Amino acid sequence: MKLNLKPEAILLLEDGTVFKGRAIGKIGTTGGEICFNTGMTGYQEIYTDPSYYGQIVVNTNSHIGNYGVHKNESESGQPAIFGLIINSFSDIQSRHDAYENLQNYLLEYDLVGIEGVDTRMVVKHIRSKGAMNCIISSETTDIDKLKAKMKEVPSMKGLELSSKVCVKEPKFVGDENAPIKVAVLDLGIKASILKNLTDRGVYCKVFPAKTPFSELEAWNPDGYFISNGPGDPGVMDYAVDTVKSILDSGKPMFGICLGHQILSRATGLSTYKMHSGHRGLNHPVKNLVTGLSEITSQNHGFAVKVEDVESSDAIELTHVNLNDDTVEGIRVKGKPAFSVQHHPEASPGPNDAKYLFDNFIDLIKNKN
Repeated sequence: MKLNLKPEAILLLEDGTVFKGRAIGKIGTTGGEICFNTGMTGYQEIYTDPSYYGQIVVNTNSHIGNYGVHKNESESGQPAIFGLIINSFSDIQSRHDAYENLQNYLLEYDLVGIEGVDTRMVVKHIRSKGAMNCIISSETTDIDKLKAKMKEVPSMKGLELSSKVCVKEPKFVGDENAPIKVAVLDLGIKASILKNLTDRGVYCKVFPAKTPFSELEAWNPDGYFISNGPGDPGVMDYAVDTVKSILDSGKPMFGICLGHQILSRATGLSTYKMHSGHRGLNHPVKNLVTGLSEITSQNHGFAVKVEDVESSDAIELTHVNLNDDTVEGIRVKGKPAFSVQHHPEASPGPNDAKYLFDNFIDLIKNKN
């Protein structure tokens, strides 16, 4: 009989609910907003997505770690998540070109996690009660101590995080002889987004989140991209002001996820904290322009108020979520600017929405 020698671990939710399991990764204590991702694959891409900064991820797929870690499947230089909750964890990778197993990867980056938890029960609880903070600990099982620690974990609502995950200095990505130059406002960008741009003949200059418009425009780009990222768009006035200036410039602009929310705010729309957010690889979205439905990858805990879109004379609703009718895409009337809430770069996820990058390139070419 094989003995499980992993230490006991505790998952404590903000409402006092307790789950017990076993430690994975680093022995320690961590806190953040709990959220769940329904994707069956792509855990490495999820963990390294900067949009998850400050969050503890529940993987709803039963088995995690089976195929190990691959050098080419990271969305940033290191994991962004603050912790990990898993049902059944595999210490052994089955993929021949995986360079290490997931346990060693978690240890390498000091990530605290818990396995052996009924993740279906956890997700049902979050879906019912809504987004909340949590604590994972494998160094103490004292609930009172963990409740005290919980008070130190900030609420995601009202939290500005993009400046913590963006580049610290501008950097170039792609071929400097490429025919198109795009200034990228990095609010927490994923590597696969940049790849989708460079694969289409774009030379990117990636700027830190708080870069003023004058510095972006000084590079004389052909267009602008506003990236995904973590935190509450409602407190990011600095980015809203930058996007307003981009709109005034008349140059083409494309925003994804947080970038979509910032563009929305720049045109007078409001955002709100969702009950439990959308995170997964198979969310159905309807393109109202073509009438076609698309399967999309999603990761957001905030959204744009649909009633604001419907009452705006400046905005056209282009995409809608078929699960709950939330806003999934807009276009600014009279301006070469559009955005989507979902992730067309499809990493991980389906490729249905990748045409949006082509639409952006066409806008730039037609403008020139």
